Amino acid sequence: MLDLLEESTDLRDRLEANTRRFRAGIAAAGFAIKPGIHHIVPIMLHDERLALEMARRLLDEGIYVVGFSFPVVPRGQARIRIQLCALHTDADIDWAIAAFAKVGRALGAIALSASAPPSPKPHRTV
Repeated sequence: MLDLLEESTDLRDRLEANTRRFRAGIAAAGFAIKPGIHHIVPIMLHDERLALEMARRLLDEGIYVVGFSFPVVPRGQARIRIQLCALHTDADIDWAIAAFAKVGRALGAIALSASAPPSPKPHRTV
């Protein structure tokens, strides 16, 4: 494993690029995210019921995520956490952002916006 890491930074570089792409896209869609550049992205919803319902509806869209609420996180800090990997393609990431935007608009978690991504097409689980 260490040999692989010493040979190339391609996977780490791709993970960083994927993280930046997702963070920029999800923020542009109107979601609040915790700052930082790491592959685990907390999407802040603040409401426990909203986080759980959004996770359920995202599963209907083909995205498995977990809604976190008290006592796992402080009260009022409910969130959905998404974890990116180096194997995700740009298309995977764009599809996931579109699914989040679709469900977020349906639940009133974000405002309708002309710049929000279009509704996702069936694809594969991210």
